[in-house]
Amino acid sequence: SDRLNSGHQLDTGGSLAEGGYLFIIQNDCNLVLYDNNRAVWASGTNGKASGCVLKMQNDGNLVIYSGSRAIWASNTNRQNGNYYLILQRDRNVVIYDNSNNAIWATHTNVGNAEITVIPHSNGTAAASG
Repeated sequence: SDRLNSGHQLDTGGSLAEGGYLFIIQNDCNLVLYDNNRAVWASGTNGKASGCVLKMQNDGNLVIYSGSRAIWASNTNRQNGNYYLILQRDRNVVIYDNSNNAIWATHTNVGNAEITVIPHSNGTAAASG
């Protein structure tokens, strides 16, 4: 599946998949987005625990739990509603609320919209992408 609805969770090793992209809660508790086996985003929670689960809560917060202890969160908690986390075809992982407003994202989308500006010390800048 490419989405996780509120009130549901991914158990250890569970993932969302879309094309060559994989969003997985690993055994080391790191939440990682892979693009054809290359990590492009991570929660940085590896080594903090093991056997974690990823919960898309009814309050809109996406949380990594080790038992009852939260070790990472998207900090998007608000009133209860129908939220969902989706791994999109553009490689972005996004939480949407019940009005389809994006409330959190990994900002890993690829395509024409992704331009990286590299400032130089002499005041000029180069753009790639």
